[in-house]
Amino acid sequence: MDTHWSSYLQIGLVHFMMYPETMGGDGPIVDSIQRVAADPFFDVLEVTRMQDPAVRQQVRDIVDMAHMDLGFGSQPGILGNELNTAALDEDLRQRSVADIKSSIDQAYEHGVRLLAMIDGLGSWPGEDRKEQAIEQVTKSLREICQYAQDQAGDYCLTISLETFDRSIEKKSLLGPTRDAVAVGERVRETHPNFGLTIDLSHLPLLGETPEESLTLAQDLLIHTHIGNCLMRDPEHPAYGDKHPRFGAPGTENDVSDLVEFLQVLRRIGFFDKELPTRKPLVTFEVRPMQGESQDVLLANCRRVWQAAWAQL
Repeated sequence: MDTHWSSYLQIGLVHFMMYPETMGGDGPIVDSIQRVAADPFFDVLEVTRMQDPAVRQQVRDIVDMAHMDLGFGSQPGILGNELNTAALDEDLRQRSVADIKSSIDQAYEHGVRLLAMIDGLGSWPGEDRKEQAIEQVTKSLREICQYAQDQAGDYCLTISLETFDRSIEKKSLLGPTRDAVAVGERVRETHPNFGLTIDLSHLPLLGETPEESLTLAQDLLIHTHIGNCLMRDPEHPAYGDKHPRFGAPGTENDVSDLVEFLQVLRRIGFFDKELPTRKPLVTFEVRPMQGESQDVLLANCRRVWQAAWAQL
């Protein structure tokens, strides 16, 4: 399109994926955020929990100075602790909900408007127990959204469930877009501060196309991720949901796939929606493979985006 993308959307970066050494809540958080904040290409940084309150304050100061926004990802806590909000075991379900509540607390501390989450690691229980798991995850999502409402001050945090693969690595209940939409519609009946995140990286792993997934999710869609995956070689270190760079050998997504994703987003009116974020948000999620430079990967993101936008 001839019009600059900033007229339609914000571009984000999942900070803790590009800098996985920070995923546990420590490490070079401030230095790496300062490096990205100095790049005017990115408007939003999606962060996760940080252990040190002083670091959290430094991050807010940097982001404010850079005129950026923050998003929040609660996925590292769930995945790192092998939690599951769809668990049939009630104690595990409650511990999983409590973990996300801790993320909500930090999201409010940062002034974040949208928090992304995964239902759980290995949350797919099999077809025979699917309906029980659906009931559990629906209960969890309502509790999580209610907690966000209860903690609200001058705004209410919105919770966005990100869909993940069901059979390759994360093995999540949600999962196929159709099932996520069905659950999301039930949650929205009682809690309007809920929606869905669709990630281009996960669509090949789900066996879905952008047309299928985004069209199904359009009424609940409030957030998007863009990235890549590798699924043809189980021996490859990037196999599964590891988010290799766009165009890496043997992977599924490159410029043409991003073009298709953006075309569908435009067709379903995503860029015209009123959303919890300042503007519709499209966030890069890329993780370095062995020996790869983060600075070069950030340049890869910029080039891929510019090439795709030029084809719209």
